[in-house]
Amino acid sequence: LFESFFGSATQSRRRSAPARGQDLQITVDLAFEEAVFGVEKEVELTRLETCEDCRGTKMRNGQEAPRCTTCNGTGEVRRVQQTILGQFMTATPCTTCRGEGVQITDPCPRCRGRGRVTHARTITVTIPPGIDESATLRLSGQGEASPQGGSAGNLYVKVRIKSHPHFTRQGKTIGLQIGVNVAQAILGDEVEIDTLDGPVAFKLPAGTQSGQQFRLRGKGVPDMRGGERGDQLVTVHVEIPKSLSSEQRDLVEQLATTFGSDVSPQPTTRGFFDKVKDALGV
Repeated sequence: LFESFFGSATQSRRRSAPARGQDLQITVDLAFEEAVFGVEKEVELTRLETCEDCRGTKMRNGQEAPRCTTCNGTGEVRRVQQTILGQFMTATPCTTCRGEGVQITDPCPRCRGRGRVTHARTITVTIPPGIDESATLRLSGQGEASPQGGSAGNLYVKVRIKSHPHFTRQGKTIGLQIGVNVAQAILGDEVEIDTLDGPVAFKLPAGTQSGQQFRLRGKGVPDMRGGERGDQLVTVHVEIPKSLSSEQRDLVEQLATTFGSDVSPQPTTRGFFDKVKDALGV
């Protein structure tokens, strides 16, 4: 009623910028060492790319599609109605060109007038040293092609890191547990400790307690942003033997006497091994 009484007008506006292509996301599996030191990974993905035959115009042989005469290439039509409350404007997609602003009068036979085709691609992804599972890598322009000739989307890469049989990781810190015998803990010793760079010699100090930690500086995880490398924490566990040879037992009993220990086999008596365990915290 208002339209017939006050009149109406149909307008078209300038076409907005073409939409960007869709982003894609993939997950890459990494070995523990690959995440620490970085690696190049080849990944396979399937994505929509610009049709090579029509170069995205959707027309045969790449011809330029004619502008839609209904919306004048804007892809939508605005209708302005004058009411007693003022102007009322609505915008609807152009039904002639389906909102694309052009009319595909001679579709490309390869993409069937869609402007894009599906391709399987192998892409090399550079994993930086020190990456962890909270990080996401962005590869600009490696997503899907735009359906309207805009820029391609991005490819986002997340990582899934496999555990290591010996090492643990907390941020830039590498953890390792080692076992030493009672004599090594009491007297000290030079032991070989595994690191991600290979084995290193370490001088275990005399009187080392079970559960004591030692820090190997610079043997941890590199900083993903280029800072200093982390450390490796080595946790020592003193291993108390469950059985001894007769010779070993004689030697330990001789040692026990120097501590003033009662080594008689009474079940209620706390012997030398019990006191060693107490001293070592095991």
